[in-house]
Amino acid sequence: MTRHKTAIVVGSLRRDSINRKVARSICAFASETLDSGIVEIGNLPLYSQDYDADPPEEYGRFRERIAAADGILFCTPEYNRGVPGVLKNAIDVGSRPYGKSVWDKKPAAIISASPGSIGGFGANHQLRQSCVFLNMPVMQQPEAYLSHVTDDKFDADGCLRDGPLKELVLNLATAFVDWVDLIVRSRRLLAEDAAHAEKDKKYALLSS
Repeated sequence: MTRHKTAIVVGSLRRDSINRKVARSICAFASETLDSGIVEIGNLPLYSQDYDADPPEEYGRFRERIAAADGILFCTPEYNRGVPGVLKNAIDVGSRPYGKSVWDKKPAAIISASPGSIGGFGANHQLRQSCVFLNMPVMQQPEAYLSHVTDDKFDADGCLRDGPLKELVLNLATAFVDWVDLIVRSRRLLAEDAAHAEKDKKYALLSS
């Protein structure tokens, strides 16, 4: 299987964010199957349509990293039953200018983690709505609402300790690898079939 390049976008700016630690764990545990890295979003100026004509340098760097990825993994907390503002801003920045969205057609998965009991369910599904509009095929199963996630689940390096949560995150990472590979390979095969069909059509016209 090809080692696909994955951009991980974390919806929290807190240094010791549990979602950042989950993302860091995925980078460490799935390094053999995912070429993954966290794409920082805290330095992005708030989106304004005025920037479409003359974007800040931070916009360009962010868009380039997202555009270069084969797939996108979101790891986010839930703020007030919704997506954190910093993550919504990153989504808006990547979607503009109109018609040049870097999110378009990127396979994605969403993980939401929280110390609470519903595991960021509201943010997870609000983000799914945005991904649908952005034409991003989102992995449906397994769903990833990680509840009761606390700092003691991680070691001194910020990676998950052995236990049920680590196993769950490993399963999610494996499923995401398969999802990205499925979408990328399917598109390549469809493109090859279309090219063959066009070639056969031209041959038939020349032979008639």
